[in-house]
Amino acid sequence: MLPLSVKSFAKINLGLLITGKRDDGYHTLETIFAPINWYDVIEFSDSGVISMSCTNGTLPVDDNNLCIRAAKALQQFAGISRGVTMKLHKQVPFGAGLGGGSSDAATVLRVLNERWQVNAASADLHAIAVSLGADVPYFLEIRGLAYARGIGDELEDLGFTLPYYVVTVFPEEHISTVWAYKNFYRRFDRELPDLKKRVSELCLSGKKEVLPLFENDFEPAVFDHFPAVRLVKSTLLEAGSVYASLSGSGSAVFGLFESEGDALAAMKLLPEAYRKSLTPPGFSMQQ
Repeated sequence: MLPLSVKSFAKINLGLLITGKRDDGYHTLETIFAPINWYDVIEFSDSGVISMSCTNGTLPVDDNNLCIRAAKALQQFAGISRGVTMKLHKQVPFGAGLGGGSSDAATVLRVLNERWQVNAASADLHAIAVSLGADVPYFLEIRGLAYARGIGDELEDLGFTLPYYVVTVFPEEHISTVWAYKNFYRRFDRELPDLKKRVSELCLSGKKEVLPLFENDFEPAVFDHFPAVRLVKSTLLEAGSVYASLSGSGSAVFGLFESEGDALAAMKLLPEAYRKSLTPPGFSMQQ
C-alpha cells in the first residue's frame, strides 16, 4: 500500500462537570465535546514491525505513546503480525486539555482497522478505544458535537455543530490530568444543569443566555495556580468573546466569537509566543 497521511483533530469541552468518584478511582463527569481545527498529522507506511517517530523529541515513541499502544492493541485483537511505521507531526500542544494524544490513538485505530483489513465491529473498536483512554471513543466515532458522561466514554452524537468562531489559545503551560484531578475543588452535591438541553438551545435556537451554565470544574483550581491561564480568559472576554473557558483539564483556553474580525483581533491581543488556532462556525472532523 502507498503511504497515507491523515489529520487528527483536537477538541474543546463546552462545559465540564465532575459529578462524583467511582470505587476504582475514576471520576464521573458530564461534558460537551466540540471539535476544533487544530490537528496533528500521522503518516502511515507498511512495515514488518510497529514503530513510530515524532517531530517533537520530548514525546516518547515507545509503549508509553498512545499511537503505539493503539496499534498493538488492534494487532493483538486481530491476532495478526502485520506492522506499520508511523510518523507523528505533532502540532496540537500536549498538557493542554485538547485531547491530542487521544485523537492520535483514535486515528491509528481507524486507519489500521482498514489498512490491515481487520474490519472490526464498531463495538469492538469502542472497547479497544476505552482501554486506551476515556476521550478516545469520541474521536473514533463522532465528527461534531457530542454529549459525554460516565468517565467520558458514554457518548451521544448531538448531530449539530457550533455556530461560532472558536479561538483556542495555549498559554505555554503544561498541566497534567493527574494534577488537575488531585487539585480541583469538589462540588459533587450541587444541582447540575442539563448540558444537552442547553447546548441545543445555544446552537439551534441562538440562546446566548445559557452560556454561563457551561462551567468547567477544573477552572477555579487551574486559575488559582496558573495566573497566566486566567489572563488568557480575561483577554478573550474583553476582546468580545460571548463565552470563554478552560478546555478539559487545561491549560488551553477557548473563546466563542460571533464575527471572524473580532476573533482575529482577539488573537492579536495575546502574546505572540502563545500558540493559537481559529476554527470556523459549523466545523466538523471530516477528513
